[in-house]
Amino acid sequence: MANQNDMLNPPDWRNDTVLPLPPEVKANAWAVDAACSGNPGPMEYQAIDLQTGAQVFHFGPMQGTNNIGEFLAIVHALALLEKQGLHDKVIYSDSYNAILWVNKKQCKTKLARNPQTEPLFQIIARAEAWLRTHPLRTPIIKWETKKWGEVPADFGRKNR
Repeated sequence: MANQNDMLNPPDWRNDTVLPLPPEVKANAWAVDAACSGNPGPMEYQAIDLQTGAQVFHFGPMQGTNNIGEFLAIVHALALLEKQGLHDKVIYSDSYNAILWVNKKQCKTKLARNPQTEPLFQIIARAEAWLRTHPLRTPIIKWETKKWGEVPADFGRKNR
């Protein structure tokens, strides 16, 4: 069992990050996650730089679902990495569905389209169009929560 100090700081040999990352996790990466209060409900997402622990971006809240937030977080990260010319990073997401949707270039949500959700559907359409017009160069890796604990971009609200 690791002691509490091991969980708060990276090991001495790990000079590529300030976060306590598992050895198999690449630090030259961004982790993304979404949170939603209710489903649907107020949804937000963010990305965290695994080298620095800094928040790269945050979006929301707006009416949506967790899966949509996970999908948009990945696309937002992909677009920002390309815009900044960062071609050597990877993206970690704990959402199998979102990774699948990104690879298929389509958000397969069942969320009802209505006046309250229309602004989100406009963002989804932009994200899908971006995916169709840009090759996926950045690896998207499934964050293994059971092995590694919560993804560093987690909002920490699961038991509230």
